[in-house]
Amino acid sequence: MRLATVRRGGRTRAAVGDDAGWVVLEEDDVQNLIAAPDWRERAEAVLRHPARTALGDEVFANPVPRPAKIFCCGLNYRDHILETGRDVPEFPTIFAKFADTLTGPADEILVHDTVKLDWEAELAVVVGAEVRRVDREHARLAILGYTVSNDISMRDWQQRTLQWLQGKAFDATTPIGPWIVTADELEPREGLRITCTVNDEVVQDGDTAELVFDAADLVAYVSQLTVLRPGDIILTGTPGGVALGMAEPRWLRDGDLVTTSVEGIGALRNTVRFE
Repeated sequence: MRLATVRRGGRTRAAVGDDAGWVVLEEDDVQNLIAAPDWRERAEAVLRHPARTALGDEVFANPVPRPAKIFCCGLNYRDHILETGRDVPEFPTIFAKFADTLTGPADEILVHDTVKLDWEAELAVVVGAEVRRVDREHARLAILGYTVSNDISMRDWQQRTLQWLQGKAFDATTPIGPWIVTADELEPREGLRITCTVNDEVVQDGDTAELVFDAADLVAYVSQLTVLRPGDIILTGTPGGVALGMAEPRWLRDGDLVTTSVEGIGALRNTVRFE
């Protein structure tokens, strides 16, 4: 099952879909939809009927517009760890983002005051149940589903100090979407191809089977620190191929089209604009 937040009639609406198309619901977004205890039964019921709506790419918005918490894992693909010259970590490298950093799957990414703008294709995990200090198995059961993200990073800001936050916290620079595929539909641990292209050039081509800490590991780990609730997001890290790892980095420029794809989910298509 796919869960989306779409722009329709001057407002946003939740939608559920499958390979046959979409059904638009009355809820304002995915977060409002999954807040109801019976949401899955309702969604499955409407998908049993043949009526579907075709939706263009431009109507899809960030599926989870108000996450209370966004956590990210750095250095989580073996090839990316190697290109940074670091050792495979014993524990996840965790940092946080703010909800204001998120933007939609087809929205322009407006940036300023940076000359080292980098791409980072990522699989994002969306939490579907409240969890606190859980083990891996309970964490796995608490995952609502998976979506696509790109942790667009201002490396010059990130490298000003040992703390990464300031290079990751610019408003509306982290696209996410285009929808959530529920966890019963796919298993990233078994391997999903994840790619990033800049214009026509493939710059990242990885596989989620190469994650050091997978989705359940990360949900379980973060739940030791803080309670996670429905709609919270964890970005699982990026594979090798970022500009920062190049001998002669090719930073993003005005007008570049960044396409981020995860097999079995979908793709983001975001144009970079410098203000």
